Amino acid sequence: MKIKSLHLLFFATLLVLTAGCSTHNTALYNYGDYSESYYADVKAHSTESQLQLQKSIEAAIENAKDSQSGRVAPGLYANLGYIYLKEGQNKKAIESFKKEKALYPESAKFMDRMIKKVAMLEENKDEK
Repeated sequence: MKIKSLHLLFFATLLVLTAGCSTHNTALYNYGDYSESYYADVKAHSTESQLQLQKSIEAAIENAKDSQSGRVAPGLYANLGYIYLKEGQNKKAIESFKKEKALYPESAKFMDRMIKKVAMLEENKDEK
């Protein structure tokens, strides 16, 4: 009886220990192919690579719900806002900067500064 109890205890312990080693591989954030697109854009620095980067960021934002946190990864809205800013889409840039600031309050000072700069660009554009 004692040996049976020891075997049962051994297998129960083994089961508990191996359960912690499961291969549940959900990433904290879903970046999609952002890293590859970012590298390609830095390397090529072309209109096509910029467009591909924009599409990969938009896809990563769309698929954020599939990540472990369910949130958009830090910096994606800011990077998307910067792309919009370079394209002259200032309103979309401000929206993206505000979303980054709302999701990640630690970026507030930088995002506020970016929003101010875009607002100044808008004012200068209106004056001309």
